[in-house]
Parts: sequence; structure tokens; C-alpha cells
Amino acid sequence: MKKTRNYCNHARIKKNYPLYETIKADVVFDIIKYSAEHHGEKQVFQIPVPGKDDLFKTYNEFRSEIEGFGTFLLSKGLKKEKIAIIGENSYEWLIAYFSILGSGNTAVPLDRDLPVADLLYNITNSGCKAIVYSKVYKDVIEKLQSLDSGIDFYFSMAEQIDMIEEGKALRASGDKSFEIADVKPDDLAAIVYTSGTTGKSKGVMLTQRNIASNVISACKNIDGEGCGVLALPLHHTFGMVANVLAPFILEARIYMTTSLRNIQSDMVKIGATAAFCVPLMAELIYKKVWATAREKGKEEILKKGIKISNTLLKLGIDVRRKLFAEVHEALGGNLELFVCGGAPLGEKMAFELTSMGINILNGYGITECSPIVSVNRNFANKIGSVGQVLDCNEVKINNPDNKGIGEIYVRGTNVMVGYYNDEEATKEAFDDGWFKTGDLGYLDEDGFLFITGRIKNLIILSNGKNVSAEELEGKILEEIGYVEEVVVYDDDDKLAAEIFLDENMEPEAKVKIKKDIKALNLKLPSYKKIAKTKIRDEAFPKTTSMKIKRNYKKKK
Repeated sequence: MKKTRNYCNHARIKKNYPLYETIKADVVFDIIKYSAEHHGEKQVFQIPVPGKDDLFKTYNEFRSEIEGFGTFLLSKGLKKEKIAIIGENSYEWLIAYFSILGSGNTAVPLDRDLPVADLLYNITNSGCKAIVYSKVYKDVIEKLQSLDSGIDFYFSMAEQIDMIEEGKALRASGDKSFEIADVKPDDLAAIVYTSGTTGKSKGVMLTQRNIASNVISACKNIDGEGCGVLALPLHHTFGMVANVLAPFILEARIYMTTSLRNIQSDMVKIGATAAFCVPLMAELIYKKVWATAREKGKEEILKKGIKISNTLLKLGIDVRRKLFAEVHEALGGNLELFVCGGAPLGEKMAFELTSMGINILNGYGITECSPIVSVNRNFANKIGSVGQVLDCNEVKINNPDNKGIGEIYVRGTNVMVGYYNDEEATKEAFDDGWFKTGDLGYLDEDGFLFITGRIKNLIILSNGKNVSAEELEGKILEEIGYVEEVVVYDDDDKLAAEIFLDENMEPEAKVKIKKDIKALNLKLPSYKKIAKTKIRDEAFPKTTSMKIKRNYKKKK
């Protein structure tokens, strides 16, 4: 029987590794102010403009335009109000968001891919009085205008520059409303609606302190200077914290990529040093590396290179950038790390990319925690774990079993104050001050957190055995490279795996899959063996955050 590789042993842990020094901020706009005051004329945004040269924005320009638009909003009587934002990732989106927070209002970032009915629910549930929108979503706005949405003001991003100039003119004439907005740490900064797969989504209430403390703590764990691509959706809290606020503190330039499909070419264009992303993005890069190696007949050379690299690393010799110079050149030549969150990360992929000199730092978070709870560090990285707990929060494992696995509880300055207009759900989410994440996991002897699955996805068999669906899905994806997506579930007290195959990678996939599942079963205890295998003709339906919807009607 072939021994399964323990990727957790591929760890880089520096002893007595202190936290990085960073700034202090109690409200979000303090981060913008600090950056402008200390790096004012340095470029912070690089924005591609179709048919023209890229547009660059400095910290000073960004701050000035936020203050202008924020003053404009206040001049319309929008004080301590809820203001929605809908649009694709853009500089204008960011101006709207930080203007809303900086003026003491509350942002309601809308998921642009939701149906109009869901958008209307989120707008009315939160009581929005205004909406800032991109012209791309003009048809959605027109539908909302025809309905009783309660919105009094509609601000088009296409006209935002005029509104900014109006606000600047007010400031020049003595309007100090933005400066005296009196934003406090416990003020509500944002209501972020979860993309639930069943029922209505819940509005997560995050305060100024929640968001500010979370990003500052994250920057104590990670060093990521240089430049990176902004590819995560800004309406997701991870996108805002990891792709925007963290780079602000780290003094890193942000390139606003236009599409996930362009991420590799954009990295090359700007010579990216770091990427904050979801595992899907890292997977695209990983697959491209191996596909290129196969095309050039260098697959075996790459495999041997990984073995040599790891042998040398054990001896304290790091020649990865030289050994895999071709791989690095294809990614711009400067890429040093991926910081991943939002979904499980394939250990084989993380192991091999790290072996090539592209360090993957996996983290864990949830919207209700602003969102980051833990993350691996530049020199304290255990593949397979989601890192060490940030100092803005603490974690405990509730009711652990004999393996130390239990529900992950969190409390700290980053934990939400509750769900908007839903006292019952808020009460249910907490246990004596601890937020119940619904995730299962354990802490090891070095303080690294490991996720083993979701409570709601735990399969309880009639023999009393508990099986983590995510654990088996991870093993299938790791062991059988041509499996694109998989969901494991209970089918009449037997474990079933429904699979979507990558037939471009393996043309004989449908013929080979049952044999390869059988081979995998030989490595598993009897109660974890896959009894049924079903093949899908198309990818699984997904939420707008690209997570598989597990409550779809399973194929029979």
C-alpha cells in the first residue's frame, strides 16, 4: 500500500518569530489618513483603461477624493444612514465605500450577481436611503426604481467625478462636515449580506472597530510589500480587507485586474510580488504551470526539480527561485507568496507551489469575524493548516472529541455585533459571548488551526461513525488529479461521491475514475470508503462567492 504524503511536514517555522509592527487605528478611515500622511505622493492604485495608458492614483489623491465624495453625501442630508453600493470592482466603487464609512454612514455592499428580488430584500431589510451604482447595472437600478425600495437617492458612478468636485468646492468654501462627522469605533460601518444557499441571507453587522482591528492584526502576521492584483470581489469582506486595506498598511501598489482570466498576464505585466486570493485563483496558476510543463515535455524535469528542492530545503539550502526560474518568469519574475482564504486549499497544490518558491499562506475566516480569524505566516507556515490565530481574536474548540476536534468558537474585537433586524439568529449564533462558526477543527501543539469540515456537512452513519464530507473530497481531489469538482454525501447509509471530471487533462477520465476511486479506498478505513460514484456532465451550481451549493438536487 502506497503511503500517503504528509504535507503538514512541509513546514517552515521560524522560532521566536515576533509579530510585525504596524499602525494603530480605531476606525477605518484612519488607515486611509495614515497612508496619505506617510506615503502621500506614492502610487497606490494602477487602473487599466481600455485603449489608453494605465491610470495611477496616489494616496493623497485617493484621500482627497474620498473626502470630496463624503462631503457631497453629507450635503444631501445623508447622515448616519445606510447606503448601498452595486458594481463591478472599480476605483469608483472604492471611493464610494470609504466615503460612506468616513462620513459616518453605513455601507451595504451588494452582491452584483444576485437576482433583483434578493437585491431588493437586502436593500429593504437594511433600510437603505441611497445607492451608488455602476452603469453596468443600470437595468437593475431601473427595476429597483419601479419597485418600492425606499431609496431616495440614486448616484451613478459615471457621474461620481462631478459629485467629488462638488464636495471639494464645498470644502474649499469652509464645509467641515466630513471632518466633524464624529465617527466612533463602535459605529456600524457595514452590513454585509451572506450568500446563503437556503432561505434569506442574513445581514452581518460589522463596526468600524471590527474591520480596523482585523486588518491591523492580519498585517502583524504577514509581510507583503511590493505590488499585487485586486481580483477578489469588493462586496466580499475578504476582498476588501485582504485586497485593499492590508495593502494600504503594507504600502503595496494595487493593480485592479479586469477579469480573473487575466490574473496571470496581469501578474506578469506589473511584476506582482504577492496575491491575496481564493484557492480557485491559485489553482488556475498551478494548472497552468503543469500544463506548460507537459506542452514543453518538461513534466518529469519539474517533478525531479520538486524532489531536489525539498531535499535541499531540509538541509537549509534554498535555491527554488534559481531552480524554477522558468516558472517564476511566467508569473512576472517577482511573485513570492499567495495568501489564500475563503475555501479549502489543496495540500498537494500548496506543497508543490511552495516547493517551487511560491509560498502559499492559507488562512481561515468568516464574514461574521470581519473576516479573518487565522492565517499562516511568511516564516511560520504549516501546509494543511489555516495558520495561527490573529491577536485581535481568540479561538477555542468547543466540546472536542478524543481527537481534539470540535466546533470552532471565536471571540474578539473583530467579531460582529449581530445580524441586522434578526435577534433570534443573533442569539443562536453566540454561546456565552463566543461566536459559533459552524466549522469543525482543532488546534495543534504549536497553535496552528486545522479545519476538518462543516458541522452541517458531517455525515453520521448508522454504525455511529462520523465522516467529514470535506475530508474525503480533499483526498479525492488530491489523489485523482483529473477530478475537477466533487461532493461527498450520504446515500442510503453509504458514502457517495458525485464528480465533475476534467476530460481535457485526462481524456480517459470516465473509464479510469472507478478504478482510481477503488485504489483510493484501499488507503481509507472501512467506514470512509466511497461506495457509489456518480459522474456529472457539467460543473456544480455555485454561490456567488464560487462555493459549491451542496443543497442542489443530487443526481440519481
